[in-house]
Amino acid sequence: MQVVTEFPRRIRCVDNLWIPMADGVRLAARMWLPENADADPVPAILECLPYRKRDGLKTRDEEMHPYFAGHGYACLRIDLRGTGDSEGLPDDEYTPAEQADLIAAIAWVAEQSWCSGKVGMMGISWGGFNALQVAMHRPPALKAIITVCASDDRYNDDVHYMQGCLLHDNFAWSSAMYAFVSQPPDPAVVGERWRDMWLQRLQHYKYPARIWYAHQRRDDYWRQGSACENYDAIECAVFAIGGWEDGYSNAVGRLVERLKAPCLGLVGPWGHAYPNKALPGPAIGFLQEALRFWDHWLKGRDTGLMAEPKLKAWMNTSHAPDPCAALRPGRWIAHRDWPAPRIAMQDFWLGPRGLEATQQSDAPLCTKSPQNTGAMTVEWCSYGGSDGDFPDDQRTDDGCSLCFDTLPLDAPLAFFGTPRLHLTFSVDRPVAKICVRLNDVAPDGTSTRITYTLFGLNHAWDEANPIALEPRKIYRATIPLNTIAYEVSAGHRLRVAISTACWPQLWPGPEALTLTVHVHDSRLALPVRPPHPEDSDLGPFDPPAKSAREPYTITRADDWRRTITRDVATGATELVMVKDSGGIRYDDIDWRLDCGAIERYRIRPNDPLSAEADCVYHHELSRGDWVARSVTRTTLKGDATHFHFTATVDAYLNGERIFSDQDVFSIPRDFM
Repeated sequence: MQVVTEFPRRIRCVDNLWIPMADGVRLAARMWLPENADADPVPAILECLPYRKRDGLKTRDEEMHPYFAGHGYACLRIDLRGTGDSEGLPDDEYTPAEQADLIAAIAWVAEQSWCSGKVGMMGISWGGFNALQVAMHRPPALKAIITVCASDDRYNDDVHYMQGCLLHDNFAWSSAMYAFVSQPPDPAVVGERWRDMWLQRLQHYKYPARIWYAHQRRDDYWRQGSACENYDAIECAVFAIGGWEDGYSNAVGRLVERLKAPCLGLVGPWGHAYPNKALPGPAIGFLQEALRFWDHWLKGRDTGLMAEPKLKAWMNTSHAPDPCAALRPGRWIAHRDWPAPRIAMQDFWLGPRGLEATQQSDAPLCTKSPQNTGAMTVEWCSYGGSDGDFPDDQRTDDGCSLCFDTLPLDAPLAFFGTPRLHLTFSVDRPVAKICVRLNDVAPDGTSTRITYTLFGLNHAWDEANPIALEPRKIYRATIPLNTIAYEVSAGHRLRVAISTACWPQLWPGPEALTLTVHVHDSRLALPVRPPHPEDSDLGPFDPPAKSAREPYTITRADDWRRTITRDVATGATELVMVKDSGGIRYDDIDWRLDCGAIERYRIRPNDPLSAEADCVYHHELSRGDWVARSVTRTTLKGDATHFHFTATVDAYLNGERIFSDQDVFSIPRDFM
């Protein structure tokens, strides 16, 4: 990756800037801007996160924001209220109060002498969410946003639930945020009040699973902050970016299609990371593309970007499964209009002979998957694959699923959009969850996951009002899979694999389920894409670039790995995910950070109620002989009617425990 050190404008960094709120609380920000911005004001770009500007994302911020500052912008990385060095107390994610803070921050920034009065917002994940959410309020100074790896639908397309299914990430993310917020501010920034601020946070912030598991259907809690509830509320320009290995692969297409405001879309092969650093590659010059967008909308320059195709996407081509893939084979494709008029749905009918172009005779086919089916997928969202978080060979899980294959293809088959399974089915239990995978089966038998979905059949007709299913009654449901662009090579087979378990990604329901598929009326509708002339007009992206970071020293090596073990006698399976970031010393501020986690998931193949999870996090911050450490432990178990949680946090100062709290609670299952 190219490291850029020379810029059109000399820049300076303000290590901490206080932004006042109406209630007297101040948000802490780190800012990069041109040295002469007071005399020659510039537009501002805000990225607003709870992930600590001082240490959690320090290096990442330094590799991005100075690049924009050097091209004539004031770039602010703001810690959300009650996190990092900001004052106040932390609450839930994406709250109206958070949005109000950021609207106030935009207004304050726009009035500063170094700002031209025009403001943009950008961010990945949380920052991509709140950029969309703030845009819905239409603050006058906000002219454009870049939203990366985020969602317009907090219920269906976030870390908590997927189409009426409970994700294990709801537990994992609850545990991560519980640990993350348990850290103190830096005394070098906030002064002697650091201890009081830390203790107030620890006393105030509760394990967020209390909130997230209390809303198991689409209700007003999830509608708040979901742009899909009112796309027309967004009037500023939007650049929506995502990746096929990311958990948020669907939002880009929806935003490009449904926003009336100017909107560009870009989807690569990537996991959950900015596209200049994301795996699997190819990575691109994201900073250069973003600069073209900012220059157009915040400076009024014609960079040519808005004349280019509205949606650009990477089309994967057939490849072997590799949980640590560095590169995906494929090509860039483009559409000036979306939905694309030349993409047409092609039906593949399910039947006893597999997938065929015409309906087959009816032959009800049943499956009851072992509860540990799904271990070859592991994660709902990939963070880059270096620790093996891309899907592996699907054959193990295919063998525990009901599979329908085409014959080997005579020619390549390319598709782009949302595949839909029109399923006619019956079940033997009132609560039913399934996983549907679309796989590419090579001539040697290896099975690569193309796309998939988890689907709660109780929620098939109304996500706000799920219904109990009547055993043996025949139902029909339309099941959208995650959006994808993919070309299956000639000689390969296309496979639909349906399972009644997908562990640990899908937290199991209260009873093991038998699903019967009535194949005569069941079909896969695939958005087949013919060649498009726009593809040949695409020029290459610039190579990845970043700005130079401040030096740091590795004090302890990181350790990221995943292991699955199985007890041969009982079949009990355990997945252990070690997520140890190691230790680092930021040399410029003499600040040491050491953090890591271990997640464990266990289940027995014949008992969905045997599922259990636990997670332990540690975070340590130090300078000189001052050492602040927090340790959190969380567990999840369930019975037929309730989920049961424990959450413990302990905080230590120089080895002495100064705070301890335990929260034990249960939440009823609601069709989950």
